[in-house]
Amino acid sequence: MWRCTGPRWSGGGPVAGPEGRFGQRLGWYCAERDAERVSLLPPGKALAFAAVGERRCLGVRRAGRWLVCPYGAVLDGAGVKDQCPRCAQLDRSRSVAADTMADDPRPYGVYLAYFGPELVKVGITAAERGAARLVEQGAVAYAWLGRGPLMAARRAEAVLGSALGVPDRFAKEAKRAARGALPPVAERAAALAELHRAARELAGWPESLEPVEFACADHSELFGLARVPAGGVVELGGLTAGAEVVGEVVAGAGADVYLRLRSDGADGEGGAAGAGGPVAVLDARMLSGWVLEAARGRVTTVPVRRVPEAGGAGGGEQEGLF
Repeated sequence: MWRCTGPRWSGGGPVAGPEGRFGQRLGWYCAERDAERVSLLPPGKALAFAAVGERRCLGVRRAGRWLVCPYGAVLDGAGVKDQCPRCAQLDRSRSVAADTMADDPRPYGVYLAYFGPELVKVGITAAERGAARLVEQGAVAYAWLGRGPLMAARRAEAVLGSALGVPDRFAKEAKRAARGALPPVAERAAALAELHRAARELAGWPESLEPVEFACADHSELFGLARVPAGGVVELGGLTAGAEVVGEVVAGAGADVYLRLRSDGADGEGGAAGAGGPVAVLDARMLSGWVLEAARGRVTTVPVRRVPEAGGAGGGEQEGLF
């Protein structure tokens, strides 16, 4: 029995390698075989699956392998968390994000990540991971600020937050809305350059953090954002047992997969999987912990709602069938 372990961005080369090697995938784990595999999610790939049984906690990942949840905990199908509270607590007992790995000797990079107008955040990532963390977060563009020891990187992150009001996170909803109204690449780069300059002029910059000259990297082509319509995108809600999703991959940004849903009555085998249907965005983290099998129907039965526009309100939830 293979359970989905959620979205990942990886490729044929090292994760820290050239961004062009990154590809969006779904991971899978079979506890009975202690085996893992991945499924590619390239543009044009047809997806047609149904959720089976109960969504269960994935457990904890240690030393490159999954340790099965000893409680067999059942998870909420509408959430993005793939662990029960006790497994999550164990996971965070040794975590940079939870500040429980202050002794980590690896060098870290401090970055500025651009998600849209007025949506620029500061963050840190292990230098060995390169741009992987930025890709995973769905950053449309980014620039490095500096590299050095973990605690120096943390201090720089805090300085930017207190002195310039730069946050360290944004809600998923804000990122999605911003993707529908992105300014040109040059404007995105200019916004990052201005904040990069202001950050480097701040007092209190850690001496052990080596500054990095400004250079903007843009992910819009990697994510395929030009294929996402500027308006009319809908969101897929959480899965329940028996719920089905049928469509064709259009693009992917971070954990979000954009699908052209099949319209009721669209062509079956051999035809375009999503002919005539709307583009929907699915947070693939909601697939984590489910057993997925081939869909029996030809339409999506998961509830959908319109993606809010940047600065606006979205529509109410409605039931598929698409």
